[in-house]
Amino acid sequence: MASYTISEINNILKAELIGNTTQKIEGPEEIRKASPTQITFIGSKKYAKFWPDSEACAALVHTDLDLEPGENRAFLKVKNVDLAMAKLLELFNPPTPVFDTDIHPTAVIHETAKIGAGCKIGANCYVGKAVELGSEVILYPNVCVFDDTTIGNNTIVWSGTIIRERCIIGSHCIFHTNVSIGADGFGYRPSEDGKGLVKIPQIGNVIIGHYVEIGANSCVDRAKFSSTIIGDGCKIDNLVQIAHNSIMGRSCIMAGHSGLAGSVTLGDGVVIGGSASIKDHTTIHSGATVGAGSGVIGDVEAGKTVLGYPAQDARDMLKQWAAIRQFLKKK
Repeated sequence: MASYTISEINNILKAELIGNTTQKIEGPEEIRKASPTQITFIGSKKYAKFWPDSEACAALVHTDLDLEPGENRAFLKVKNVDLAMAKLLELFNPPTPVFDTDIHPTAVIHETAKIGAGCKIGANCYVGKAVELGSEVILYPNVCVFDDTTIGNNTIVWSGTIIRERCIIGSHCIFHTNVSIGADGFGYRPSEDGKGLVKIPQIGNVIIGHYVEIGANSCVDRAKFSSTIIGDGCKIDNLVQIAHNSIMGRSCIMAGHSGLAGSVTLGDGVVIGGSASIKDHTTIHSGATVGAGSGVIGDVEAGKTVLGYPAQDARDMLKQWAAIRQFLKKK
């Protein structure tokens, strides 16, 4: 198990060191659960009250908080505790699973596939016709990559993920377990005799940019024609649905259980809260935020925050909720 002195940690974080501790630090932990060999985090006054009873030997602390660490304890004061915590967690991050062989003998790789230098392909993977993998791509066991798909350098694909034919994936992406990329979009119309449904062929593909991360059990459907597009740097949580022909700009965030219907367009830096749903053919412009559980049925202006069902300006919705509470109190 790795352990570090407070000075070694501070050499990485470049924080303001207050106090000192001789204790070797073996990992991070929540302030009320930390042991004497662990470091914790105090990002706001809400958590400062727990410090006197915490057993942690050290803490990352926001610069605005007026606290004393105490005997044989230390603070590392930083402007952004969350970003400092990310660096600290990386320091203690356990190693990923080890490949005994770069390409497992049970993997099925089509003779026309191109496998870049340093790729690792786990047990029972399938790599189809004319697939191209860049350098240092990792396919963990039981991944399927179908025909004519390209995957950029240093992309990691975890077990159970299926990438359908003709997809274009960028570099440095991470797809967690059981992601579906490039399945048919959801398109049906009533038959002429009114007795059934006619399936609309979905002949497009999915294009995913660089540094995109997609959480477990999320789905990105291919387009009816043209492409479903996810821009560089987007981060998508677990159990998210992105429907056919949707387009996401750069660095968008979608939280768990949210979903885009067909042909939705997101600008750059859009944030979609958990369980929010976006109506088809809607545009949410750059920098806008959709609150958790909201239902968006119309376009959203750049930089605006909307909330509720149907979603509207967050300030107006909060005023309505407050008025309803006051009305109910009077009844």
